[in-house]
Amino acid sequence: MATPYLIGLTGGIACGKSTVVAMLAALGARTIDADRVTHRVQRPGTPVYTQIVAAFGPQVLSSPNGPIDRRLLGNIVFGNPSALRRLEQIVHPAVRTEILNFITETEQIGGYGTRLHPLPRPVVVIDAIKLIESGWADQCQQVWVITCDEAQQIERLVTTRGMSEEEARHRIAAQVNQANRLKRATVVIDNSGTQAHTRAQVDAAWQAMLAALT
Repeated sequence: MATPYLIGLTGGIACGKSTVVAMLAALGARTIDADRVTHRVQRPGTPVYTQIVAAFGPQVLSSPNGPIDRRLLGNIVFGNPSALRRLEQIVHPAVRTEILNFITETEQIGGYGTRLHPLPRPVVVIDAIKLIESGWADQCQQVWVITCDEAQQIERLVTTRGMSEEEARHRIAAQVNQANRLKRATVVIDNSGTQAHTRAQVDAAWQAMLAALT
């Protein structure tokens, strides 16, 4: 067994983190998306689901006893720091446990990387919009910050998530300032250009990381 090398990946909403994560997965990293984990731990019947309904009321459900309406819940908490803090206190411990279990599993499975890209030790990418605030950045060997122009963020939120421009601006403004993320960055990937431009940056940073593993 080998201790996984941890890359924490973060960036503003709609900056294209998933694009970079897919590239890293193709290079042999095991990846975990904190947002998807959050979806999973909030499913009906889970302790987190029960606590959220108790804290915010049944009006956050898409139907009686149905799934949580994440967009509605987001509208409640993103303009209300105390409500957001309450939600995070419910969700974050469960998400943390899931991520720790994933890291442990990665350590045990062996066969690191892919056939084309074998690795001397496992590499785990933790994709989390609140990587720094949740404390994960302190446990990672590298912190990758994905950036793009704010105008592109707004366009992506409007076209792919159906938000109004006003709602998109509100969501962006409610997040941590990107400059604060950049202060912690080991690697910065500018995702404002073409996919080829992004891939070139990812490949270069990956090769530099591999040099640190050997």
